[in-house]
Amino acid sequence: MPTAILTGPPVPGSSLDADLRSLGFAVEVASGPHETGALLARVPAGQRVAVVDPRFVGHRHALRLALTDPRFPAAAAPGALSAQPEARQALARALDAEAAPGATAAAGGARALAVSLPDTLAEALDAEGVAVHRPQLGTLVATVPDGPEARHEARAAVEAVDEEAVRLKSAVKAHDGFFTTFFISPYSRYIARWCARRGLTPNQVTTASLLTALLAAGCAATGDRAGYGAAGVLLLVSFVLDCTDGQLARYSLQYSTMGAWLDATFDRAKEYSFYAGLALGAARNGDDVWALALGAMILMTCRHVVDFSFNEANADGPGTAGAAKTSLALSNRLDGVGWTVWARRMIILPIGERWAMIAVLTAATSPRIVFWALIIGCAFGACYTTAGRVLRSLTRKGARTDRAAQALADLTDSGPLAEFQARMLRGRAGAAAPVFVAALGAAVMLGGALALPFGDVRLVPVAVLYAMTAGLAVARPLKGALDWLVPPFFRAAEYGTVLVLAAKADAAHALPAAFGLVAAVAYHHYDTVYRIRGGTGAPPAWLVRTVGGHEGRTLVVAALAALLADRGDDFTRALAALAAVVGLVVLAESIRFWVSSGAPAVHDEGETA
Repeated sequence: MPTAILTGPPVPGSSLDADLRSLGFAVEVASGPHETGALLARVPAGQRVAVVDPRFVGHRHALRLALTDPRFPAAAAPGALSAQPEARQALARALDAEAAPGATAAAGGARALAVSLPDTLAEALDAEGVAVHRPQLGTLVATVPDGPEARHEARAAVEAVDEEAVRLKSAVKAHDGFFTTFFISPYSRYIARWCARRGLTPNQVTTASLLTALLAAGCAATGDRAGYGAAGVLLLVSFVLDCTDGQLARYSLQYSTMGAWLDATFDRAKEYSFYAGLALGAARNGDDVWALALGAMILMTCRHVVDFSFNEANADGPGTAGAAKTSLALSNRLDGVGWTVWARRMIILPIGERWAMIAVLTAATSPRIVFWALIIGCAFGACYTTAGRVLRSLTRKGARTDRAAQALADLTDSGPLAEFQARMLRGRAGAAAPVFVAALGAAVMLGGALALPFGDVRLVPVAVLYAMTAGLAVARPLKGALDWLVPPFFRAAEYGTVLVLAAKADAAHALPAAFGLVAAVAYHHYDTVYRIRGGTGAPPAWLVRTVGGHEGRTLVVAALAALLADRGDDFTRALAALAAVVGLVVLAESIRFWVSSGAPAVHDEGETA
């Protein structure tokens, strides 16, 4: 149990002690910095500690935000400070400095009543380099009044604000899409509160959302109209639960490493499983739409990697603000017209609008129409967002940071062939921009797959050339204005090659096997993204080498097509086996990482688009 240390005797009439206990803290009372330090030393090293001024007046949820959020090593609000185990030593040093003889005199005599020890400690942690998170409280009250009159005013301010209404409102993301904001969140937040009051966790709700989506996929796979209708309804229920898990996490601050992994990966698992269910249902009615299902999955994944790459490339670089100011001038003017904000959020087809469209079209039309609507809508959204980002990049000033360049290099998923080529060329890569090299390599690979007959051995040297261009593209740091497009080009080349070869193969189940392979590889790429987002870097090098990197897998698939073209279903079996190997290896390592103590305690806020 975490411990909260009051730095003085409780104030008569205060509910602070009860509030802290309701938040799960054991409460201790100290008489000053020295005794606070002694109590801190007695708390087990692996536990969170809070230091709170007994004069604190404010909402319980303000304390919850400052003292219980697991994502930050230290957090503070006026009069309250919490420290995770990794910040405990810095907190102990700050307390020792406060308790040292002469420290009070150096601060200007006897410590004034208005000075709060937790606030002083928070400043000391900041000075030592510990990032102290200070949550945005909005209308919530958190203060340390310096007298009876100020205390009375603070209590009146607390009474004037509906804490529960603020808590419910803050459970909803501020910039959700139109469908989520107006058709889901108005009631899903109350479902989140209902879950919190019954002790349910976000992970349980996330799992329920996955199971509901899998049931929807099963209904779609029946291929009959009743099954399609049930699938549409269940998919919407799954999306409601998908919104609820994040709102529950924000409502009760139940963030966890496992929650980060589940929420980051289950959305893709749900959507792509539903694609497979639709394709199976269509096949029952004699309509083969596996190529469309795989095309929709590829387009969606490539669109996301554009989002991820652009955001990582511009997260902390100089010049970003100036570029944004230049390229977003029209956008800012449009924001003055309210309806354009929602229109621009809707046309990129974010997850809420996309799932609503899928659900309605599934219930009312056919899988083929669903996939064509997805492909057209997502292609338009991808073109719209990518064009804006290209413009912003071209007007951007300043060099990209080393951290951003490393994140882009990690997102490329370069295997041993590309890495060997990059080492050979490092320092001698020439003047060719990485983005143009990657674009050329992707065009050559896809062009060869499209132009050459299935099984033509000439595709193998084309794949070797692609591997060489992949190495050349990463032979120097990815710091160019458009180098964030390098990972998307590689994703399009690898996934597209698999799709083209499976579509050309004269085998009944080649496309479903290819769907499984792309899904396994896409999981690996999403896992890489969320590790980088959590600040832990890319997956281990051995994993990337084991699964071959994007250029190695592309070469293997090209070679399998050349070797097995005349051997019936052997190409299909080879794709299925490759999918199983890649899927098992990356999933095992992903599970190991996300349940380990080194995984980041973050909660995914949903897809960028």
